[in-house]
Amino acid sequence: MLTRFMRTEMLLGGDGMERLKNSRVAVFGAGGVGGYAIEALVRSGVGTIDIFDNDTVCVTNLNRQIIATTETMGQNKVDAAKARALSINPNVVINAHNCFYMPNNADDYDLSVYDYIVDAIDTVTAKIELIIRAQAVGTPIISSMGTGNKLEASMLEVTDIYRTSVCPLARTMRQELKKRGVKKLKVVYSKEQPIKPTAVPEPDGSAVKRATPGSTAFVPAAAGLIAAGEVVKYISGTDNSK
Repeated sequence: MLTRFMRTEMLLGGDGMERLKNSRVAVFGAGGVGGYAIEALVRSGVGTIDIFDNDTVCVTNLNRQIIATTETMGQNKVDAAKARALSINPNVVINAHNCFYMPNNADDYDLSVYDYIVDAIDTVTAKIELIIRAQAVGTPIISSMGTGNKLEASMLEVTDIYRTSVCPLARTMRQELKKRGVKKLKVVYSKEQPIKPTAVPEPDGSAVKRATPGSTAFVPAAAGLIAAGEVVKYISGTDNSK
């Protein structure tokens, strides 16, 4: 009899699939990186996924975010992600948190209930808070570094934060985490030199914000899939690097 996860079970085994089914994973950020991480976790058989994001889907998300379609414009990203997840696996439990995780609301969430956390947040302050709190309760976490202004998905890799180079976000994170006594952190990052984006005017003729990075359909997606792969291998017991 054909089943939804049959092809995955051929590689992870029945016990691995059972562990995934009984696991609970949190993904912070449902954008270019986080959206693809959620997609892969759902398709891999993770039983419960908590999604954190307070943004809505807009037209500029269409170039890279898997949850962004003409039908989801204006929806909360967590709701769009939940609907997509349930369309893939109606049995998955999705807890949608329409919030922006920051130090002022971090106490509202118990990170110890998760088997793994994916950090796909853009804001440095939020990333640091999440990482420190996850490590304090012993929950494994993988953090995505910068994927904007890059074109080479093949240059992404998984390593420790203190072995990163080139990436501006990784450099900032290294400095800030070192100050706070964080000894290690698994990250997915690229050592590709960031490209200086060309200024493109808004439809109304106004200038794009200088801080807005350029993006593609493939680099953030690849980072999200890589992050999800690390989670799936860890939980299923097939991660030989542990």
